[in-house]
Amino acid sequence: MIRKIKEEDLTKVMTIWVKGNFKANSFIEKDYWLEIYNQVKVDFLENFKTYVYVENDEVLGFISINENEIKAIFVKEENRGHEIGTKLLNYYRNNLEENAELFVKVFEKNMNGILFFSNLQFKNTKVQLNEQFNETEYVMNWKKE
Repeated sequence: MIRKIKEEDLTKVMTIWVKGNFKANSFIEKDYWLEIYNQVKVDFLENFKTYVYVENDEVLGFISINENEIKAIFVKEENRGHEIGTKLLNYYRNNLEENAELFVKVFEKNMNGILFFSNLQFKNTKVQLNEQFNETEYVMNWKKE
């Protein structure tokens, strides 16, 4: 089941977020993710549209979107490969109006992320330098037709 995040989901969502970033973006110092943890927690609950995938009362993954930018999409490591991320993204996309657009920034070194979004019809529209980390990132776009 997919539903909007509730406050009681936050601990599980944040655990998935931290572990996911440690793995997907291992080239970024772990301290960075811990430094922004509290602000991200507020954003997921109050500032962004965040949806969780729940099975047997357990949060297995989530997606968080600010306006038309996907800010995060992560699935618990042991539950990857079961299309939970795809289901979350499609749930959100299916509720968008025609011609709506989404975009996501993915670090070049995050090949799994690039493949995930490419397989879901996101197109790489821009390559840019993320100056904060001095890392190349792709801006990938999708448009509902």
